[in-house]
Amino acid sequence: MTAALDGLLGRMTMYRLALVLLVILTVEALVLALAGLLAFTPAEIGGTLVAAVGGTIIGTRLMALILRLRPHGESSLITGLILFLIMFPSATGAGLAGILAAGVAAGASKFLLAVRGRHVFNPAAAGAVVATLFGVGVAGWWVANAYMLPVVAVGGALLLYRTRKAGMAAVFLVVTIGVLLFGLVQNGVMPGAGLQLVLTSYPVLFLLGFMLTEPLTLPPLRWQQWLVAAVVGVVFALQLSVGPVFLGPEFALVLGNALAFALGQRRSVRLSLAGRRQLTPTSTELVFAPEHPVRFRAGQYMELNLPHRGVDSRGSRRTFSITSAPQQRDAVTFGLRTTEGGSSFKTALLGLPDSAHVTGTLVGGDFHLPRDPAVPLLLIAGGIGVTPFMSQLRDLGERGEERDVVLVYAVRSGQEIAFLDELAGLGTRVVLFVPASDDVPALPGRWTLAGTEPTADALLAAVPDLARRTVLVSGSPAFIGRLRAAVRSAGASRVRTDAFLGY
Repeated sequence: MTAALDGLLGRMTMYRLALVLLVILTVEALVLALAGLLAFTPAEIGGTLVAAVGGTIIGTRLMALILRLRPHGESSLITGLILFLIMFPSATGAGLAGILAAGVAAGASKFLLAVRGRHVFNPAAAGAVVATLFGVGVAGWWVANAYMLPVVAVGGALLLYRTRKAGMAAVFLVVTIGVLLFGLVQNGVMPGAGLQLVLTSYPVLFLLGFMLTEPLTLPPLRWQQWLVAAVVGVVFALQLSVGPVFLGPEFALVLGNALAFALGQRRSVRLSLAGRRQLTPTSTELVFAPEHPVRFRAGQYMELNLPHRGVDSRGSRRTFSITSAPQQRDAVTFGLRTTEGGSSFKTALLGLPDSAHVTGTLVGGDFHLPRDPAVPLLLIAGGIGVTPFMSQLRDLGERGEERDVVLVYAVRSGQEIAFLDELAGLGTRVVLFVPASDDVPALPGRWTLAGTEPTADALLAAVPDLARRTVLVSGSPAFIGRLRAAVRSAGASRVRTDAFLGY
């Protein structure tokens, strides 16, 4: 089932998935209003929808025109629909003007409250905060109601699954529900009734699934994300006030965004294209010369920012695993597929002339080898998922560190084996899986052709001591889903993954 879900969700970007889910919630809200099942009239719901979405589009397009940038239509719709679901509905002129102002502020915040092309605050939360502080509107978070809860819960779960943020979600839920439930029980509410009240009357699930998971406002490391989730949860659940201003969920999220910015931002990295080499018929390694040496740990990724003409819905920023070793101070390299259709970013990146510049806006990721060199390792890569492992293996080679490492490498054909000569030079033991063995080139001495598919039985036959190894899996979400199940079936107890999500 997970493989089918990964395949379904992998066909769309994170933003497209969020937009589809928000449209479903919007349609549901309109139907519920027409049926008289919401506390607001159809006129209030419809007017709020037009004002929130319209204001966000106006703010986005106005700032893009002033700054001569291309507006992101899909992102504007997402922000507008979130505002629609959280601003207190109104059908009066003053109320709709306040919602419109919140939308304009939300759209403008993407440009005015941004650093190196990344907005610092969740735009919808920023718009609601601005409207509240100026006294023109207020966030009512009416999306938190019993009728919309099932769709919110399913949609939020899909977004959390897509972003692989289960750990962060658990921290937020434990903190938020725990604090809220404690307060309710202290006031005489029974635990069961209190839990029901929290889930149906507080926007816990919507805030988590649709807003806290936004990739652009999260810090890069897992422990940092958990810390931000805990801070947002505490501020949200304590329901504090500063003077006349009530710190609602929108304020909690903005404070969490500020913490994430402080944790995750670092000096931007200016890179100059120094060369490229063809890895396989469908993949390339790009070599960049950094203006200053880049500090990172083997296995991490870098987000690249490349403004270009004809930006599509995926935007002008993408993350790529670093393939070079941290010790290589004069170059930073990235391996990427060159056959991905529909990505304006990939087309622009691959079309860069020599010496062209791009900006690295973020270095992050927790996909590291265990620090203890005595821990035996099994690295499993699907296609271009081998890239973080190349950084790790190159790092081991540079440090002269001997480790018990087996690399399981699954490719679509013999021509798709990347880094073959270098892996042989590093002395890495490689177990290769290829659907058709008749096109496999001559393999080095420490390479083994183990079959067509890395099933549990095939993995055990090739790596009999699999159960005692720490397993790291890298590749597409569908590949990770299959291999996680396979290695656990084969007896592995420690499995870490690095999904190529393709935002």
